[in-house]
Amino acid sequence: MTETLANPMAARDHARSMGGTVVEAMPLLPPVATDVPDGVSADDIVWEETIAAGGYATRRLARGSRLRLIDVKGDACAGLQVFNAEMPTERLNVADTVKVQWNAYLAAGKLLLSDMGRVLMSIEADDAEMHDCFSGTSNAATNLAKYGEGRNSGAYPNGRDRFLLGAAKHGLGRRDVHPCVNLFKGTKIELDGAITPDVGPFAPGRSVVLRAEMDVIVVIANCPHVLDPRSKYSVTPLRATAWRGATTTEADPIRNATPEGLRAFLNVEDYYRR
Repeated sequence: MTETLANPMAARDHARSMGGTVVEAMPLLPPVATDVPDGVSADDIVWEETIAAGGYATRRLARGSRLRLIDVKGDACAGLQVFNAEMPTERLNVADTVKVQWNAYLAAGKLLLSDMGRVLMSIEADDAEMHDCFSGTSNAATNLAKYGEGRNSGAYPNGRDRFLLGAAKHGLGRRDVHPCVNLFKGTKIELDGAITPDVGPFAPGRSVVLRAEMDVIVVIANCPHVLDPRSKYSVTPLRATAWRGATTTEADPIRNATPEGLRAFLNVEDYYRR
């Protein structure tokens, strides 16, 4: 193989021979999914990708789009960062997401709020009911101490560096990488303030559907939870599917569920009234 790749023409022929190869973790182009909800046209699917264990992915999604994440084998950890696509200085604020909703645990009907009081995404459906707003993600130092080489080039990539790669694809840098929520891995806040992780593994196939309430950039890092007590680098693939959808109406039950949430939706509607 080394001799083949040392010859430019042979290397070209080898690369071309790999065309059409399908592996477990990769984006499908054009995106195709046969298990989307009834009423979703194949033409509306904008993203279909399986994110490898230790991998990352990113996408810009239009307002009204749905993003479905599936924990394919029961041990994925979807670290999620969200930005306002047209003004990325506005981004997910995990502290406000918790305190404004008077709720520490994400589930169907809950909102992902920005640092400007607007709803970036809402949780339209959730059969996992196991998520984390408190722990953030791993970094090179934590992974080095726990697993070994933890940088992007190493065998045990960390969440923060994966977020940096995803953010860079949109012209964003280190200062833009903000605290994340972790989907599919849970934590419990004890009476003394201690954080108890609940990281599985769980039954395969759990899913979450997010609705984009603004034009957003999502960056996903699929790395082991930073509080995972297992000594082995344990994480499995994560599937992402997105499709175009209708924007939220004034009668929407998630929009009107609480006074605080309604205010955040009104802030979004005012933003798009320009």
